[in-house]
Amino acid sequence: MPLPDEVIVYPGHGAGSACGKKMSAETVGTLGDQKANNYALRQDMTKAEFVREVTDGLLPPPAYFPLNVKMNKEGYVAIDEVIERGSQGLSPAAFDAAANETGAVVLDVRSMDEFAQKHIPRSTFIGLEGNFAPWVGAMIVDTQQPILLVCPAAQVEEAITRLSRVGFDQVLGHLSGGVEAWSSAGFETDHISSVSATEFAGNMKQDAINVIDVRKTGEHQSEHVLGAESIPLATLSQHLAEVPSDGPVFVHCLSGYRSLIALSILKARGRHNGINVLGGFTAIQKTDCSMSDYVCPSTL
Repeated sequence: MPLPDEVIVYPGHGAGSACGKKMSAETVGTLGDQKANNYALRQDMTKAEFVREVTDGLLPPPAYFPLNVKMNKEGYVAIDEVIERGSQGLSPAAFDAAANETGAVVLDVRSMDEFAQKHIPRSTFIGLEGNFAPWVGAMIVDTQQPILLVCPAAQVEEAITRLSRVGFDQVLGHLSGGVEAWSSAGFETDHISSVSATEFAGNMKQDAINVIDVRKTGEHQSEHVLGAESIPLATLSQHLAEVPSDGPVFVHCLSGYRSLIALSILKARGRHNGINVLGGFTAIQKTDCSMSDYVCPSTL
């Protein structure tokens, strides 16, 4: 590289982005730092080796990416207008009417515990506290899909802004008073059934039970519960027929965030036999549950 080491560089994407691999969390650096620490900048690397290094193992781009490209080319609504429209509070009756009349997705962005304990039937959980925007893109896909928010009042603007950053500008409003106002108005609520990792391990010993691992394929291949079926969350909607409709189905991810998204999707599709394993695979590893042999992810 002919440029001096003192040249300041800025990343085009953030750590964890679907557009990159092994990206640093740093938001600024120097070319010298990159030469010393970037796995893809070896001095003796050929162009072919560079391309192979940075593309190996990358997943296909999320389905909403082309829609974002279209928006960037054709233009989009100003963020102030998007926030103003989405920030309007709706009474439970108005919220219910809007959902029925527009076909809006009811998106619940509260904490995992709050959603599991009580939520609006057929709502989709994608919590702000997790990897929010990428999962919105993966699970909702259509950037023109109308959205109604279930969200703490203090986080409404944050939720709308983070949705808009990935092209989802069609927020119609949020539920005033939250789920408590919804239930107080006489509307039905739902919940997610859960078990601890210890209870799950006990069930595995006693019976042949259905277990679905919604982590990525590589995570499952590295180590998994023996007998668990791998259905990555990003592909769940395309594999609903593989989810047993009879008897309990235990669902887990790494920590509980993705499994709760999966269970909300299943409930929205009329599948109410799912059970969340609290703490996910991280908690299951601390039990005596039977596991496959560990394989280092870097060797897969």
